[in-house]
Amino acid sequence: MAASMIWIPLLAGLLAGLGCTEAQTTLHPVVGRLFVHTLDRETFLRLPEHVAVPPTVPVTYHANLQGHPDLPRWLRYTQRSPHHAGFLYGSPTPEDRGRQVIEVIAYNRDSFDTTPQRLVLLIRDPEGPLLPYQAEFLVRSHDVEEVLPSLPASRFLTVLGGLWEPGELQLLNITSALDRGGRVPLPIEGRKEGVYIKVGSASPFSTCLKMVASPDSQARCAQGQPPLLSCYDTLASHFRVDWCNVSLVDKSVPEPADEVPTRGDGILERDPFFCPPTEAAARDFLTDALVTLLVPLLVALLLTLLLAYIMCCRREGRLKRDLATSDIQMVHHCTIRENTEELRQMAASREVPRPLSTLPMFNVRTGQQLPPQVDSAQVPLILDQH
Repeated sequence: MAASMIWIPLLAGLLAGLGCTEAQTTLHPVVGRLFVHTLDRETFLRLPEHVAVPPTVPVTYHANLQGHPDLPRWLRYTQRSPHHAGFLYGSPTPEDRGRQVIEVIAYNRDSFDTTPQRLVLLIRDPEGPLLPYQAEFLVRSHDVEEVLPSLPASRFLTVLGGLWEPGELQLLNITSALDRGGRVPLPIEGRKEGVYIKVGSASPFSTCLKMVASPDSQARCAQGQPPLLSCYDTLASHFRVDWCNVSLVDKSVPEPADEVPTRGDGILERDPFFCPPTEAAARDFLTDALVTLLVPLLVALLLTLLLAYIMCCRREGRLKRDLATSDIQMVHHCTIRENTEELRQMAASREVPRPLSTLPMFNVRTGQQLPPQVDSAQVPLILDQH
């Protein structure tokens, strides 16, 4: 009975570990079209179905390409804060066609739990008509994560349809203005980072859009004036578009193919204006070598001789120095020297009379001789004791 009670928790833990398999989701991005995948907390937090996810739970994400430390070149990740959803977005290129696996790990900042997930991306070619007419707009009133959800993106396409020729508009790419060299705005209410939205259509551009991108409008923008806009700005009620940063690309006309250079036989054709010499005359370099070596040596030798003459042969001497000095100064100097020598000789012989301070004192009145008074405070303590 006791053994069975021990095995039950072990089996339960084993089954729980087997049940915690990594979730997998298959997505189908399209080449040249915008791909957006939202990372919701409800998908990663393992809570019962009847329990709602508390909005105060902070969750962050880390995404990378399987077998690589970072995401593929065409895919980006953004999240405003741990309390907001994360987004994987981008536009795949023809070189990215095929299968890519993205590994996503969610971090619960409260409980420090981690939840992995795999996103299998099957990138395929687009279906339907081509979109040769492409326009890119700079929206300064939004951040990138504010236009990635489907509702703001569809609203932008609907409002933009009033400025374009009738036809289906599709989002091609969305890029943050910070990724294009923009500056981080000041932390003031209403200031946004800005976002570039690229739209494509099979219908040609309208006259209004062509006028915005005309050279006259660009010249007005260079002078700080608004560009020419011949139609009503239907985007102004929802989006603040910088019309001076609108670019139009027309791919309906194929670009001329580059000329392929033809390979020749490697022999230049005869040119009557270019006649290179066939033979080079013999030349003796001995003279050049001697000039290169001997001239610097001679200059160095002359400089050495000049410096030696100045230092050794142009000295003033003691006689000239003494003549230039005044007699009083010379006498003073000689006196000091003689006195110094006399003191040195006296100190060496030590045969000099005792100083008066060491002689006994003589009283003229009484004729009594007393020893010099000694300050007992200056005498060492041991001498006083003796």
